[in-house]
Amino acid sequence: MNVRQKKLEMIEAMNRARALEPSSFVPNKLLDTLIEKMSLKNDAELCRVLEVQPPIISKIRHRKLAVGATILLRMHEKSEMPIRELKELASTSMH
Repeated sequence: MNVRQKKLEMIEAMNRARALEPSSFVPNKLLDTLIEKMSLKNDAELCRVLEVQPPIISKIRHRKLAVGATILLRMHEKSEMPIRELKELASTSMH
């Protein structure tokens, strides 16, 4: 087995494991609440306000990237929402 095959097998195994674990990370509610609270039109405006590149918000929205401490702090500073509330929004279940 060559290195490429091993890498692909590892990625597939990680994806299978990720699909099996219940995720409490629901970024859309967090992002949508920020957009609404700050009277923004869309993700692009949110990027400008938070001073992050659009791919960051896109990756968060599509659950490819978790909300890290740095962006959480920036969300707090720009929206004036408590960090606890932001974290709760990020982990609210969709049920």
